[in-house]
Order: sequence, then structure tokens, then C-alpha cells
Amino acid sequence: MSKKGFSILPQGIKDWFVNLIAPPVDFIVKHNVHPNFFTVLGILITVVAAYYYTIDNLLLGGVFVLLGGICDIVDGKVARQSGLSSKFGALFDSTLDRYSEFIMFFGVGTHFARTEEPVATLTTIITFLALGGSMMVSYVRARAEGLGFECKVGIMQRPERIVYIGFASMFHQYALIAVLWAIAILANFTAAQRMYHVWKAEQAEIRRQDKSAGL
Repeated sequence: MSKKGFSILPQGIKDWFVNLIAPPVDFIVKHNVHPNFFTVLGILITVVAAYYYTIDNLLLGGVFVLLGGICDIVDGKVARQSGLSSKFGALFDSTLDRYSEFIMFFGVGTHFARTEEPVATLTTIITFLALGGSMMVSYVRARAEGLGFECKVGIMQRPERIVYIGFASMFHQYALIAVLWAIAILANFTAAQRMYHVWKAEQAEIRRQDKSAGL
């Protein structure tokens, strides 16, 4: 099944951004910059974002989260356009993405653990529930694809998480809290949604096999 399902990040925005970065990507490919450079740069930028969260500068934290997310998109585009895509490159990118996400949530969680807001403790817990859900979204997809199923469905995938955390951080602390609640709920829902998607795909495969066998 190739259906991607509903996303809370409008496709029009995704298409607009892809068109926006197309000229820089062409320039990068022309000058033979390796995609792994942007993979590593992305995680380093996310470390900077986490630092700003830990010193309670949500504005710069959000800015660097978005910059790190841009690097994550650019590395894939560059790899495909330059013909440098490889299985190890995909593994390297996915692994550093998981570390980047952990670092980002760690920074956000540290910020709330340090604040004196009435909801600080609860929000810290919610932050790590959001982290757990985010990790499971990625794990279920990787496991499903290892079993031979395409699994890109979901309403709270990595691009959505990065965009909403980044912009909410730049807007207001309470906007960030609301986004963390949404991710904690929707990321875990997405993990369950992906498991259901694979179950349906497997059942359809079984029915096709039974039909071809005349059962």
C-alpha cells in the first residue's frame, strides 16, 4: 500500500518549501558538496538549538530547530540529485535524525524542568512522552519496511514535529506547551496508525495469496 494518509502539515506548504529550496540544492549539487555534510551539520545545529532551550531562549531554540530541519531535507534532496544515495547513507541519515530528535526534546525538557511555571513538572513529563512517541513513529516505519511493507502514513511525522516545535518556540512558551501535548498524543497515535496500516496491508496480501491459490 502506498497511501500516505492525512497530514496536519498541508501539502501546499510542503510543495512551496520544496520549490523554495530547489535553487540552493541545485547549487550545492553543482559544487559537489556531499549530502553527509548536511546530515552532520543538521545534528550540530540541533545541539545549538538544545543549548538555547537549556538557557531559556525559546526564540533562538526554535530558529535553530527549523534550521536543523532544513538541513535534514537538503541532505536527502542532494543525495538523490547527485546520485549519491546509498543504503548506508540512508542508515546514517536516519540514525542521526533520531539523535537529533532526542537532543531537541532533551533541550526542551530541560527548559521546562528549570522553569517555575505551575505546569513545569507536567510539561516535562509530556515532553518525554512526546519524545517516546516520536521514536516509536520512526521505529514502526523502519520495522515495517524491514518486513517489506511501505509505511509512510501518519498525521504526526518528523517534518510536522520539527515545524510545529520550531514555530511554537518562536511564538510563545504556552504555544510550545500546546504543541508538546499535541505531539505526545498524535505521535503515539501515529505509531498505532502505522501498525494498523501494516496489519491491513498484510491481511490484503493474505487474501491475494488465498485467491491465487483458489482458496
